Amino acid sequence: MFDIGFTELLLIGIVALIVLGPDRLPGAVRTAGLWIGRIKRSFSAIKAEVEREIGADEIRRQLHNEQILELEREMNAMKQSITAPLSSLTETPIPATSAVEQAAPADTSTRQEKSPQP
Repeated sequence: MFDIGFTELLLIGIVALIVLGPDRLPGAVRTAGLWIGRIKRSFSAIKAEVEREIGADEIRRQLHNEQILELEREMNAMKQSITAPLSSLTETPIPATSAVEQAAPADTSTRQEKSPQP
């Protein structure tokens, strides 16, 4: 982790023995071990929480992407359902003169006949 070798640990132990003395050294080592354990547990808990959050974000992104894809599929299906009847209408030829257009001149002539002429 910190890349500390055996010689560094031996040097730290000798300095601690000289500074603290043989009476207080076991208590100091025990206290240091407890603090190191607490720090390791805290870091591992934080790491696990971050990994859970990252996993949750990934799941949220995947769900969001799936919802967008589903909406796009629905939109394409609606487009096809709308354009299919329109394309069938444009495929059939429409006659140049319809029955309504042919009947219109006849109606105007009858209107003129019904109106009194001076």
